Amino acid sequence: MLTVAVLISGTGSNLRALLDAARRPDFPARIVVVGADRDAEGLAHAEEFGIPTFTAPFRAFADRDAWGEELGRQLEAWNPDLVVLSGLMRLLPASLVARYSPRIVNTHPAYLPEFPGAHGVRDALAAGAVQTGASVIVVDDGIDSGPILAQERIPVLEGDTEQTLHERIKPVERRLLIDVVRRIATGELALTP
Repeated sequence: MLTVAVLISGTGSNLRALLDAARRPDFPARIVVVGADRDAEGLAHAEEFGIPTFTAPFRAFADRDAWGEELGRQLEAWNPDLVVLSGLMRLLPASLVARYSPRIVNTHPAYLPEFPGAHGVRDALAAGAVQTGASVIVVDDGIDSGPILAQERIPVLEGDTEQTLHERIKPVERRLLIDVVRRIATGELALTP
């Protein structure tokens, strides 16, 4: 059984979908801990499922490296096979990425390498893209530049706003994430350094 730690910053909609999937007896992974970089609403999902949580508030640390050391200590206590960034809106320090690489995956609301960064949906609209997408990647030292594990195209519709487009991307992100975790757990998808 693959053990998974999930890190979030917000409402945890992808986390919720992963928790629902992991509840199924035939799902080959289980979430052992959920952490956040602030008092995130999404922690309530973990608590509802009886999953331990922790918070490592970014602003409570002198710098990104000190914050990363605390994240590393928290994760080490659970020894997860896989770390999933599910809406974590902070870049991990290189030392933490190196420690868990390639066993850290992230979702992104764009068809990478198109529109990396914190505003993928907004950037796609600003560029006049006729399609965008959702991606699941291995986290590396760059910004949304790691190996792509899964992705799918999503059309940009006439009249789309950032919110309407993002709402259409989210279900695809969730489905891709759940499938990637399942395939990693079954050995169908190998994470190689």
